[in-house]
Amino acid sequence: MKEQLTYAAYATGWGLVKRLPEPAADALFARIADVAWRRRGKSVLRLESNLRRVRPELDDPAIRRLSREGMRSYLRYWCESFRMPVWSQDKVTASFDPAHIERLDDTLASGRGVILALPHMGNWDLAGAWVVARGYPFTTVAERLKPEKLFDAFVAYREGLGMEVLPLTGGANTLATLAKRLRAGKLVCLVGDRDLSASGVEVQFQGAATRMPAGPAALAQQTGAALLPVTLWYDGTKTMKGCVHEEIQVPEHGSRREKTAAMTQAMADVWAEGVREHAKDWHMLQRFWLADLEPREPVEPREPLDPPTEAVEAQA
Repeated sequence: MKEQLTYAAYATGWGLVKRLPEPAADALFARIADVAWRRRGKSVLRLESNLRRVRPELDDPAIRRLSREGMRSYLRYWCESFRMPVWSQDKVTASFDPAHIERLDDTLASGRGVILALPHMGNWDLAGAWVVARGYPFTTVAERLKPEKLFDAFVAYREGLGMEVLPLTGGANTLATLAKRLRAGKLVCLVGDRDLSASGVEVQFQGAATRMPAGPAALAQQTGAALLPVTLWYDGTKTMKGCVHEEIQVPEHGSRREKTAAMTQAMADVWAEGVREHAKDWHMLQRFWLADLEPREPVEPREPLDPPTEAVEAQA
């Protein structure tokens, strides 16, 4: 029943929100964010717990204010995502303004593949649609969701924005396909700031241990592609901001595992600085640090699904 309600909430979003006038949709999702924030459900409490690690100098009232901004940022992501299928190309290109995009342009122009690695900041789908509109179709990976038709809906949505979407699990040679695209000088985009499974690479983030996927660093070593971290944020305007950071270099010495660990830590350091500067736009409403996990606790899905459903239910 919960799976069916979750699917119904997303189907309603994609079906109805895109038909609303933009000011009405923005106001509706700001209200949904505020309702969810006032309810102080588990997702909001987890967000505040995470924000305390990111901004330890803030007192409780300041964290509460920051979490309200965070929920509004998160629901802005969903409002934009539900509406993007009907956006014109001009609307997409006007809605994102990244710094140092020449790092992407120049590398691809040289014939070398690129891995853009992003944390859960801002609106990564909008950034992807903008990249496609710029003339760079790319390949990405999506985690399988329940129910299966919800996963299919997410795949269809992202493919509709111009992305090639591969399943994280249950697909045929996903990593081999990513490597093939990179060796051909193509672009791969991966959201990669959370992997609490045993296969994740342990890193320090904001002074505490967590795990992140090994994939971006491993693919860069395997294919010779450039690994470029990206951060995204909102600045109070209708245009999302972002930055393509300098390439994470492959260390000259060490085993493959040691190089992967060093590159993943370097990537985490770039993201940590961006998250601290734009904490309200880091959409981490799940457990993130190893110290916050219960013993033998199963890892939650990386795709942040629960908060929008809670918010829609609260609004109803």
